[in-house]
Amino acid sequence: MERLVIEAEVRTERGKHEARRLRRTGKVPAILYGAGQEAVSLSLHPKQFEGRLRAQGQTTIFDLRISGGESTPVMVADPQYEPVRGTLLHVDLHRIAMDRKLHVAVPVAMQGEPRGVKQQGGVLELLLREVEAECFPADIPARLPVDVTGLAVGESIRISDLQILAGDRVRLLREPTTIVCHVVAAKLVEEKPAVEVAAEAPAEPEVIKKGKAVAEEEAPAEGREKREKKE
Repeated sequence: MERLVIEAEVRTERGKHEARRLRRTGKVPAILYGAGQEAVSLSLHPKQFEGRLRAQGQTTIFDLRISGGESTPVMVADPQYEPVRGTLLHVDLHRIAMDRKLHVAVPVAMQGEPRGVKQQGGVLELLLREVEAECFPADIPARLPVDVTGLAVGESIRISDLQILAGDRVRLLREPTTIVCHVVAAKLVEEKPAVEVAAEAPAEPEVIKKGKAVAEEEAPAEGREKREKKE
């Protein structure tokens, strides 16, 4: 799929007042960082990319063009949304090098209804909603589809099964024996609630962070390179 181009402008005024002014014009404040370069404050119109971002997630690569200049490949690292209306408030853009591997969180997408649920009255439990992966930007999967139709009660799908689906160009950064989802008897679910499996902290190289809902103000993302002290 052809990469979308995001047109942006350099933002010289910063702070909460300026951020609110931008939003009233239909734009949002943004920060461009990464690749060992200085952080740059930007303003952009979210309608350029928000639809594809919501449809394909934060593994999507965009081409950023500032004031009509050359395009730079970027990924959305920290979209911040208004918690009630869900409108985009602020976005961080991470410069990426297409010839360097990244660590990204890839969503797990279950498909079908397990026979253990349909025929045996069991319950399907998803223990990992996303999996950390390492690959080149061009090889980042939008999601990891998991066909669960054949699962009976007591059966599971593990990281080793997902690795086969992901192929040789993508390395999943979890132990192969880690359970992604399984079907359990309904009685066991009543007696002992499922425990969410904690995600492991990824190692080198760079990590593309997930976004989070925040109040209506600009907030810096952790781990950002040389970000201005005050928006």
